[in-house]
Amino acid sequence: MSSIESSSASQIQMDYMKLLVTQLQYQNPLEPMDNSEMASQLAQFSELSQLETMNSNFAAVLSTTNRNYANSLIGKNITFYSQNETSGELEMKVGSVDSVFYNADSKESLLGVTVQTGEESQDYTLGLSDVILVENQ
Repeated sequence: MSSIESSSASQIQMDYMKLLVTQLQYQNPLEPMDNSEMASQLAQFSELSQLETMNSNFAAVLSTTNRNYANSLIGKNITFYSQNETSGELEMKVGSVDSVFYNADSKESLLGVTVQTGEESQDYTLGLSDVILVENQ
C-alpha cells in the first residue's frame, strides 16, 4: 500500500523557489527564462497559500459552531438509529441529551444520551451526524 504525502502550500512554494534558483544558475544566457511565466507561477503559489489559510480558518469556525450546536442540545430529546445487538437490525431510539464532550482524537463533539425503556435506562454516545430529529421535552 502506498501513501501520498501531502505538502503545505508554503513547503511547495519553498521547493519551487529552490528549483527556480537552480534553473537560473544553469540557464542558457542566450535563451533566458520568461519573467512573466515565473511571476505567474509565484502568484499561483501565493494564492494557494492564502486558500490554505482560509481553509484552516473555516475549519476552526466549523468546529466552534458544531460545539455550540451540540451544547444547545442538552436537555432535548433526540431521535437516532441504533443497531440491535441481538438481531443486528437498525432500531429507532429516542433519548435525552445529558452531556456533551469533545473527542480530541476525532475532533468531533459527542453527545451523551440516555434512552428510557420502562424502568430501565440505556446510555449511548453519539456524534452529531447520528441525530435524525431534535425535539423539546
